[in-house]
Order: sequence, then C-alpha cells, then structure tokens
Amino acid sequence: MRVKVILIEPKYQVNLGYAARTAKNFGLGKMYVVNPRTNLRGKKARMYAKHAYELLEDARVYRSLDEATRDCDVLVGTTGIMQKAKANFKRIYLADDAVSRLKRMRGDVRVGLLVGRDDTGLNGEEIEKCDMLAYIGTNPDYPVLNVSHALAIFLYLLRHEELRAYSDEGMRAKRPESGEMQTLLALFGRMISGKHIRNKRAVLGVFRRMLRNTQPSSQELHALITALK
Repeated sequence: MRVKVILIEPKYQVNLGYAARTAKNFGLGKMYVVNPRTNLRGKKARMYAKHAYELLEDARVYRSLDEATRDCDVLVGTTGIMQKAKANFKRIYLADDAVSRLKRMRGDVRVGLLVGRDDTGLNGEEIEKCDMLAYIGTNPDYPVLNVSHALAIFLYLLRHEELRAYSDEGMRAKRPESGEMQTLLALFGRMISGKHIRNKRAVLGVFRRMLRNTQPSSQELHALITALK
C-alpha cells in the first residue's frame, strides 16, 4: 500500500513549514498541494520547515483536487468536526480504525490522504469525493487539531501499520493501463439511467465507493462487466 498526502489550499506559511517537517520526520519524500493560498517558499515557511525545506521547494502543485487524486484508488478525508461528515452514504472512522481498514485492502492500493484547509478544513464537495473519512478523537469542547498535528498522528499510524510512503515514480510505473473500473461504472450508470430511482447520482456514488473499498480483482471486474453487458 502506498500513501499520497495532499494538502488542500493551505493558507499559513507556519503550518506549511510544520507540515513539511512532519512529512520528512515520517519518511515522505514529496509534498503535494492543491491551490496554495500562500507562498510555499516564503520566509516563515522556510523558518518552520527547518531541514525539510527542500520538500516545499520541490512540492508538486495541482490546480484541482481531481487532478491531484487522478492516480489514487482510494480517497481518505480527514476531519475534526463530526457534523461536517454527516452526509448520505458516508462512512467515518476513528483514525486507527481507518488505517486498519486500509491495511486489509487487497493488492497494491494507492491511497490519497486529504488534509483540509488550515482555517476551514474540507468542504462538502470534497468530503463527497472521499471513500471514507477519518476522525481523530479529541476533546469535544475543542476538537479541531492544527493540520500539522493531525498529519503527524496520521503518518505515525500509517508508519506503525508498516505502510509504504507514496512514491510518485513508483505509482506511475505500476498503474494499470486498462479502464476496467471505468467501463464497469459506465455500464452500471447506463443500467440505472432507465430505472425509476430518485437520486441516480447518489446510487452511482455508492456503487463506486463499494468497488473502491472492496478492491475487486481483475477477474471479478470482468465477471461484473460481462453480467452488466
């Protein structure tokens, strides 16, 4: 299993510096950022990153979350506010339970770990894109952790579970070429389009998350594709 940590629209250089330092502490060799709202290489970012500043200098920047997660099989969102996660069909786990579930997934799963904004966290649309949400249990009177602190806890759990850090080169090399998953989703979407279903989009989302969470084999995907055809 490989993990890609993605920072969403970071606002404060202090947090960027601490996040870089945390990433290097746990052996990550690359930082991935979506639409930063501050200078990744600013004076404060450099000051707080210390010897991890090269991660900010070489950070990969994306214009959108979809672009950043295109090479991921499973998306895990992090949240400190339970109420934000109460969307239809959403699964939310304590952080250690989420990591244990990831470890049980079969094969070379590519996990995108989304770390929300340092002022407002993940928004509703981003939460909807996640296959599971992970929550760090804290004092309910003051539940929200600083993003770098939350990142440290998640990376510790991931390392503790002996997951390999995300490698950009390795992920590209091992990414399957076939579009079997996309073919199956398209067939399923075509099948339900003629049904009297109130919220077809939500049903398609449930089916997609089931596939990602169960990680079917190529043989299993072929069987489903054959059945739907």
